[in-house]
Amino acid sequence: MTRADEKRRAVMDARRVKRSAARFYAVQALFQMEASDVGIARIEEEFETHRIGVATETETSAEADRPYFRRLIETAVDRQAAIDQMTDRALVAKWPISRIDPTLRALFRAAGAEMLAAQTPARVIITEFLSIAQAFFPEGREAKFVNAVLDHMAHEARASEF
Repeated sequence: MTRADEKRRAVMDARRVKRSAARFYAVQALFQMEASDVGIARIEEEFETHRIGVATETETSAEADRPYFRRLIETAVDRQAAIDQMTDRALVAKWPISRIDPTLRALFRAAGAEMLAAQTPARVIITEFLSIAQAFFPEGREAKFVNAVLDHMAHEARASEF
């Protein structure tokens, strides 16, 4: 591998890490918007000013692809009805999206936004959001549930990929 190849790989790896962080922050932001009934502009400002890449005495928050973060939450808000309907179709009839855990609801909205708007392959989106589910629910069965719902959503939103 040449030095140029190594540099290109390092840049791609850094970009991938920042995109992953953007997805994680998007889930948090969407959760906070719902829980506190705060608008998108205020949430974007709060996250970009006080959370993303911020260093405290005890830790430094991960840096994120900020434009990607904004695009995810803006798409999730703008297309929430369509994303929620797609999620509802993936859930069993007795568990509409309004009855599921608000963290999972935020996760499905962020993932749905990416499925509807981004160029990222569906399998990558599923893998990324499955990792986020495992971070939020490390000991639960939620990851299997998230995998099943996201798989169903991906087959609907990105049928040509399957």
